[in-house]
Amino acid sequence: MRNNKISTIIMVKNFDVIIIGAGVSGIGMACQLEREIKDANYAVLERRSAIGGTWDLFNYPGIRSDSDMLTFGFDFRPWNGDKILADGPSIKQYLIDTAKEYNVDEKIIYESKVTSAKWSTEDAVWEISVDNLKTGEKIVYTCNFLIAASGYYNHDSGYLPEFKGYDSFKGTIVHPQHWPKDLNYDGKKVVVIGSGATAITIVPSMADKTSHITMLQRSPTYVYSVPSVDKLAVRLRTFLSEKTVYKIARSRNVLLQRLIFKLSKKYPKRIQKFLISKIKKQLGPDYDMQHFTPNYNPWDQRLAAVPDNDLFEAIKSGKASVVTDHIDSFTEKGILLKSGKHLDADIIITATGLKLQVLGGMELHVDGNPFQLNEKMTYKSVLAQDTPNFAYLFGYTNASWTLKINIAGNYVARLLNELKARNARIVIPRTSSTSNPEESVLDSLNSGYVKRGSKLLPRQGKQLPWRVLHDYKQDKKILQKPIEDQSLEWIK
Repeated sequence: MRNNKISTIIMVKNFDVIIIGAGVSGIGMACQLEREIKDANYAVLERRSAIGGTWDLFNYPGIRSDSDMLTFGFDFRPWNGDKILADGPSIKQYLIDTAKEYNVDEKIIYESKVTSAKWSTEDAVWEISVDNLKTGEKIVYTCNFLIAASGYYNHDSGYLPEFKGYDSFKGTIVHPQHWPKDLNYDGKKVVVIGSGATAITIVPSMADKTSHITMLQRSPTYVYSVPSVDKLAVRLRTFLSEKTVYKIARSRNVLLQRLIFKLSKKYPKRIQKFLISKIKKQLGPDYDMQHFTPNYNPWDQRLAAVPDNDLFEAIKSGKASVVTDHIDSFTEKGILLKSGKHLDADIIITATGLKLQVLGGMELHVDGNPFQLNEKMTYKSVLAQDTPNFAYLFGYTNASWTLKINIAGNYVARLLNELKARNARIVIPRTSSTSNPEESVLDSLNSGYVKRGSKLLPRQGKQLPWRVLHDYKQDKKILQKPIEDQSLEWIK
């Protein structure tokens, strides 16, 4: 049984490098250390009891990627499945297999909740305070270089608006981030609040078993359909090696992702018309397209992908529906809308988004002083201004998260080799700018969760290397250049 009471027992363990998080980012980073650094002395601290991060946390019906797996998989280990949008358990297994192949699984310390990280310039070490959630011990680890790979949202709780009458509802209320394993929705009336990737995944996945499921949205999201299987990749595998097929198909998808993003920014009205026309073709001329016509331009928020039109098929079958309205209040039997309409429900699913959180909630100190990352700019979207021996891995918002993790992880491994080659103890990104940047690293998006939590995130400057590009092609050029840079201070 897990011990939730932390004792005062102190143990100390030392490593050259510590990675926080054993999800996609942490496993990818650890593999880069194994590939690039001989006899790498590192540990991965993971709060949960298993590999996977997001893919271990979420278990709602239909949980899957919203990026194609050819670009979501690691560049050094091909994703060989046929599905374009893979399910959560398959992604978790891919991470487990990758960690095992590179011996990373032997370096993970589970049930380790990091509470603080304190840097000492005199000793050139980070002191990491950890609560062992299994034994109740408080453990202190030290390392020369710290890598945060825990993502950017709060794993303890999702975002839940204050709904009037919330406690009056007599049915079951579920947030997707805390999905109960024993939830029975057979023959039930279900309302899913939300219109993002989670909602459009849950609705078609539950539709066959419910008596009816309704997606209640305040405003629509851009939704587009992709084939469930990459037929070209399947054909190419008949006469080419897996590695070659992966390289070809991955490069194609990277180019397509970037092309769609650029066209969306250059010709927003044309792309909007194109996306909506595709949905109208599926739902028919009589369907009210207000439910799929957002009031913002494509890629102002992330596009939501569905496999083989499953959401639209569920709507056409009559098993699912979409309502665009505002909530007045919860009632005993469902939800009363501002329009006066009432949605009856046995189960309400609040797919209302995430809470942003930096560094998994841990405190950061430098030489005895509290240190706030949200006051610092990011350097090459990997390191942080004035922060010694520290990297913060952050993926893309306009493409597959892992594309950025691949090149960022490789950069950090090369940086560590450069430290050793220079016989230096410390590297710190510095800037002569005295201005206080207002933009966060996610300010290219106007999604609700970004607006709510923007002030918590690291900043970005106006010019490189302090500007966040969200451009794989450009980032790859920047991060593959020699490490030497006038913005880096080396201390022996």
